[in-house]
Amino acid sequence: MLSKNQSKLITSLQQKKYRMQYQLFVAEGIKVVNELLSSNYELHELFCTEDCFVSFKNSDPQIISEKELSKISNLSSPNKVLGLFKIPTTYKIKEEGLILALDDINDPGNLGTIIRLSDWFGVSHIVCSKNTVDCYNQKVVQATMGSLARISISYIDLVAFLKEIELPIYGAVMDGANVYTSNLQENAVLVMGNESNGVSKTIESLINSKITIPRYSKTTVTESLNVATATAILLNEFRRE
Repeated sequence: MLSKNQSKLITSLQQKKYRMQYQLFVAEGIKVVNELLSSNYELHELFCTEDCFVSFKNSDPQIISEKELSKISNLSSPNKVLGLFKIPTTYKIKEEGLILALDDINDPGNLGTIIRLSDWFGVSHIVCSKNTVDCYNQKVVQATMGSLARISISYIDLVAFLKEIELPIYGAVMDGANVYTSNLQENAVLVMGNESNGVSKTIESLINSKITIPRYSKTTVTESLNVATATAILLNEFRRE
């Protein structure tokens, strides 16, 4: 049976301040939890319904009822298992390969999708401005579909980082060069900007190569692509090069 203290802790982790206080985050669902259990993330506590116990018995889960799970779940349809994992210490950023830099991404779904895309395209490290949505937000964790387990994510002073790094810095902006005809380097930083405002002026001033995805429609009034969609296209072009 789930205790009041356990329930209170799990519910509190929906808020960033408590995730930071306890250094814990919540993951739900068989796929996401399994991915994290198979990674370097350290399990704090695991809860599952009786019909899932055998699948997770090696992780010493606490069996709870579906009614109890629904009370602590952040999903509209609770998915059999919920885990509390420890937030890792800050990763050391390796200045090699393709690094994705996120300038104030606000939407949890976008960040989760970008983490999945990074996993697909072999980007092992994401650096985020401190105003970017928390990657341990439950909506982000679920949107990653387990890719969080394989991507190092750091929240840093993005301006200071870009000033110091010696790699070429590419940035997605509306008035940049056509990405399809640009010379893209294998070892580089790719900056993606905020959903509404794009890359900030301060960050834009540090970009060596401004690139854009050309719009081919003659009739569309769409101002820009969704940031996750744009990230997918640009990462594909970096890998194609």
